[in-house]
Amino acid sequence: MPSVSAHVARTLAQHIDAVFGVMGNGNAYFLDALERQTSAEFTAVRHEQGAVVAADAHHRASGRIAAATTTYGAGFTNTLTALAESVQAHIPLVLVVGDEPTSGPRPWDVDQIALASAVGARTYTVGRTDAAATTIIAIEHALTYRVPVVLAIPYDVAALEAGPVPAAPTPRVPAPLIPKGEFSEGMLDDIAEALREADRPFLLAGRGAWLAGAGDALGALADATGALTASTALGRGIFPASEYDLGVTGGFGAEGAMELVRQADVAVVFGASLNQFTMRFGELFAPGTRVFQVDVTPAATHAHVGGFVRGDARVVADALVARLTAAPAEHNFGAAAGHAGSATPEDGVSDASSEVVHGGWRERVDVGAARAYEPGDDLAADGRLDPRSAARRIAELLPDDRVVVSDGGHFIGWANMYWPVAAPDRMMMIGTAFQAIGQGWPSVVGATRARPESTVVLTSGDGGGLMAIADLESAVRAAAGHGCAVIWNDAAYSAEVNLYGLKGLAQAPMRIPEVDFAAFGAAVGAEGVVVRTVEDLDRLGTWAAEDAATRCFLLLDLRISGDVVAPYQQEIIRVNS
Repeated sequence: MPSVSAHVARTLAQHIDAVFGVMGNGNAYFLDALERQTSAEFTAVRHEQGAVVAADAHHRASGRIAAATTTYGAGFTNTLTALAESVQAHIPLVLVVGDEPTSGPRPWDVDQIALASAVGARTYTVGRTDAAATTIIAIEHALTYRVPVVLAIPYDVAALEAGPVPAAPTPRVPAPLIPKGEFSEGMLDDIAEALREADRPFLLAGRGAWLAGAGDALGALADATGALTASTALGRGIFPASEYDLGVTGGFGAEGAMELVRQADVAVVFGASLNQFTMRFGELFAPGTRVFQVDVTPAATHAHVGGFVRGDARVVADALVARLTAAPAEHNFGAAAGHAGSATPEDGVSDASSEVVHGGWRERVDVGAARAYEPGDDLAADGRLDPRSAARRIAELLPDDRVVVSDGGHFIGWANMYWPVAAPDRMMMIGTAFQAIGQGWPSVVGATRARPESTVVLTSGDGGGLMAIADLESAVRAAAGHGCAVIWNDAAYSAEVNLYGLKGLAQAPMRIPEVDFAAFGAAVGAEGVVVRTVEDLDRLGTWAAEDAATRCFLLLDLRISGDVVAPYQQEIIRVNS
């Protein structure tokens, strides 16, 4: 008869096709059932943190929920930083763990429910009679609230016979949030009128808009209003018309583009939390800009917002297009919202029956020039590689079909500024929500399983690269010839050097002896290349032209200058000084 662990594994596998983890005493029966009784794919990592990171990256790259698994005690506590990141970033995943027996804790057990709760994750504990149902409840919770959940299997319950596995219902997920009430209708009228009368309209979209499937609807709204567009760092590529898109806002944005944003007289923000980095610490918009926000949060998230609508980004964008293109008597949100609410993200947007005449702001400005970044020099003043010129050259050589995964650290500016991506699910920064580093290598594992035909490119610093080095082997094994890593090696924790070293604090704790990452890579089967000049990057070009089935994982160890400070960091230094 199937065991409790089999009930969990077989129910989970009906809704989740990728599981990442490290085997131990607490999850041995679960993994045995997963391997023998389901079609779910298990990928081993070498550190428990990497299991949660890989599941997180899998979701960001595919939109599908994934699972991680570890043993109890030390195995579980090793996941906490990654679990906190997934909570902060609103990533749904299921962490299946062993737990103390029902008879009580042993010397090596800890209060796992309390620890998970401390970082914001809820725990569901299965029993002999409810394992399948509890598994479904856990999946529903993760998908409904967009958070990770912990699914615990007590040690003395794991192998108990539990009878036939019952049929599992499909997890329920919330429908798109439709604005309701007179206030919402009035505010939508106000936004539509403001856009209609604007001389310099601007639309900003974040990851929430992407999750709502709002890309085409936002493109139609931009066309209807003649708006320039931009995105947050997590929403890159959401607008269809790149020729009118200013790129990323905030510290990753080009100065010329940010100057255009400040010229906007009306700005409408969709699915973006407007955090301090996106808002350039309050300076993204000029004081005279009328700022409206559309989000599923209960209230506006920034003091500069003058009008707020709570609703799904796609539903609201469709409704605004309908208002702007309909005759005045037809400005009724109820009908438009009812139709939009029944649609799916794959459905088309509202058909514009008439054109809105706009001022042509976006046709008058030179968007390409505004988006230009500093090209950098081949070598910096200290004789080491200039990260700007290296980033620019790498962008020229990388395959078009790529997914970029980023660790945290000072270096994050280079990929975000210089490497374009096709859509928000092709650039992910894992660790930045919780301000953590050391989550890069296992991110490659999850992204590779989500998009096996794409080239997965890791961008990481030397500090984070060393912190997560246990899963270098996992990344090379999982991605093989579809994987490439760029290590920005400046022999320092540069964010700390820039923020605190420049204030006169002792720099010795901020420095790292220069590490040969190319040798590390070669030790686990990758091709490692030390890059000291822009010309050394030519190997990336020849590698990209080779057959992914036969080439090795490529690790580029860039010996860059720490004296070149990324613009976003300069902004932080200015604010903190």
